[in-house]
Amino acid sequence: MDIGSPTNVRHVAHVTFDSFNGFLGLPAEFEPEMPRRPPSASATVFGVSTESMQLSFDSRGNSVPTILLLMQTRLYAQRGLQAEGIFRINPDNSHEEHVRDQLNLGLVPDGIDIHCLAGQIKAWFRELPTGVLDPLSQEQVMQCQTEEECAELVKHLPRTEAALLDWAVNLMADVVEHEHLNKMSARNIAMVFAPNMTHMADPFTALVYAVQVMNFLRTLIARTLQERKDSVVESSPTCYLEPLDEKARHRILESCMENTAPENKQQKKPLPTAENEEAQENLVAVLDNASTGGQCSSLISSSDNPVCDNDLYCEFPPKGNMRKSKTVQSISSNARNGPKKTRNHQAVEKKGIRTLD
Repeated sequence: MDIGSPTNVRHVAHVTFDSFNGFLGLPAEFEPEMPRRPPSASATVFGVSTESMQLSFDSRGNSVPTILLLMQTRLYAQRGLQAEGIFRINPDNSHEEHVRDQLNLGLVPDGIDIHCLAGQIKAWFRELPTGVLDPLSQEQVMQCQTEEECAELVKHLPRTEAALLDWAVNLMADVVEHEHLNKMSARNIAMVFAPNMTHMADPFTALVYAVQVMNFLRTLIARTLQERKDSVVESSPTCYLEPLDEKARHRILESCMENTAPENKQQKKPLPTAENEEAQENLVAVLDNASTGGQCSSLISSSDNPVCDNDLYCEFPPKGNMRKSKTVQSISSNARNGPKKTRNHQAVEKKGIRTLD
C-alpha cells in the first residue's frame, strides 16, 4: 500500500527552543497543563545533554542548567550546608520517583529531605551522557600535582564542562567552609563527588581513577578557598590614623581624665597607681603611633584584640583634624587620677601594647 502525499497542510506556528526561555512561539493549545517554562527540551533533566536543557547564569557567570541552580538554592535555604554528612549520607529513596517527576517539571518539591536533594545533585552529574572530566585523559589528570598544574588543566576543558566543573567546585568549597558543622572536609566532599565526574566501563579502572580524580578535586577546592581568602584581604580597606599634634594629645588626655572622674566617685575604690600608670602609658603609646600616621594593623595586641577599632579616627580616606573620641575614652576608662610620671615612650613601644578590659 502506497502512502500518498499529505493534504490540507498549513503552517500554524514556527516553534524554536531557547536554552534560557524554553519553547518560543508555541501555540496556546499546545502549552502544557502547568503554565511553566520547561526545564529542558527533553522529558527529563537527568541523563540528557546540557545542550537540550534550559540554562541560567550562576553568580560567577557560568552558564549551567537551571535545575542545578534551583536545587542549590533550596539546599542552602534549608540549611543543608550545616547538616552533618551532607552529600555523604545516603537518603531514603522511597520518594525518589516523586522527587524526580517534580524536578523534570522544573519544580523542587516542598519539604524535600536535604540528603535526598544532595543525592539528586550527585545523580545529575553521574547520569550525564558524558562525564564532566571525560574530555581529559587519565594521564593528564594523574600528572597534576600542584594547584597551578590543576588550574592549567581545567583550561583544556570545553566551555560547557568547564562551567559545570567550576559550579561543582564552588559548591564543594561552600560545604567545606561549614566543615565545623557538617564534618565534611575537602577530602571527604571530593571523595563523594569523584565517582560522579567520570564514566569508566571497567569497575577496577574506575576505582583507581576515582582516587586520582578525588585528589584533583581536592586541589581545586583548596585553591578556590584560598582565592576567597585572598579576595577578602584585598578588598579590606586600610585603616589610617590622622597625625596628632601635641595640643590635641593633651586635650584628649584631659578629656579622658574628666570623664573617668565620676566613675571613681561612684565606685569609691581608687585603682592602684600601677594600673593607672599602665592605662596612661597605653593611651600615650596609641596617640604616639597616631601622630606618626601608622596603620591600625600595628596596634594589634598580643591577645588579638585590636586597640584601634572603627571609631578611633578611622577614615577612608583620612580627613579633618581629630577631636574628642569616645573610643579613646573607653580605652582609658580604667585610668584614674594619680601622680604623673615622666614616661619613656621608647620603652613602651618595646614592651608592646596590651588591651585593657
